[in-house]
Amino acid sequence: MGYLKTTLLMAGLTALFMGIGFMIGGGGGMIIALILAVGMNVYSWWNSDKMVLRYYKAKQVDQSTVPELYNMVVQLAENAQLPMPKVYIIENDQPNAFATGRNPENAAVAATTGLLRRLSSGEVAGVMAHELAHIKNRDTLIMTMTASIAGAISMLANMMMFMGGGRDNRMGIIGTLAVMFLAPFAASIVQMAISRSREYEADRVGAEICGKPDWLADALGKIALKAKVIDNNAAEKNPSTAHMFIINPLHVHAIDGLFSTHPKTEERIRRLRAMNI
Repeated sequence: MGYLKTTLLMAGLTALFMGIGFMIGGGGGMIIALILAVGMNVYSWWNSDKMVLRYYKAKQVDQSTVPELYNMVVQLAENAQLPMPKVYIIENDQPNAFATGRNPENAAVAATTGLLRRLSSGEVAGVMAHELAHIKNRDTLIMTMTASIAGAISMLANMMMFMGGGRDNRMGIIGTLAVMFLAPFAASIVQMAISRSREYEADRVGAEICGKPDWLADALGKIALKAKVIDNNAAEKNPSTAHMFIINPLHVHAIDGLFSTHPKTEERIRRLRAMNI
């Protein structure tokens, strides 16, 4: 069901993009915008892992520097039948983690120092298994694709302001303005819905990788509590990266609705407790 929902949401996002292109009509400007959007997002896809790791000042570690974490990831990667990802540590007191990389062969997992200090070894293993599940499910690719389409939609919507909706525009100024503001808004909602769907799937696969759903369930509960009271200043300054973390690192995320990048933690924990492995 998770993959079906993601496919349907991505199809809806693509249809929205195509619909705006149809509304603009004039092919020249749309092609230029599309080329720019594709170019920007291909660059972002190819370099996204380096960009986000650099932004969070992540430091790569190995068996000699952080042996317990590194050896844990080695074992979990073997369980998941994945190539060994690079392992990074982020100096941040908020317990959290994320995965990045364009494919399993070029992937990385990153954990904060707060995660290693505040969670038990089993709970850390549950979190790392969740991040490896994102890599196994190629969620980093899926989220990059949705970001590409959403970015292209925003660019086309901005074009409408300068092109007046194209030569054959019959919507008028009110219709054009409505599309300009509502299209990126709708694209963001769909993008967040896809992110929530992938979190549920990563929880399920992550529990299978580590073999202990309760480890991940306990970790989610602890991280959610600490994320409410411990700041992640880097994430607050760049909220577009919030969807990458296992728990939303921002403080303004109390409601699990259209604008949430993550499902309710309580529901995620309930599903994990119900698993039989």
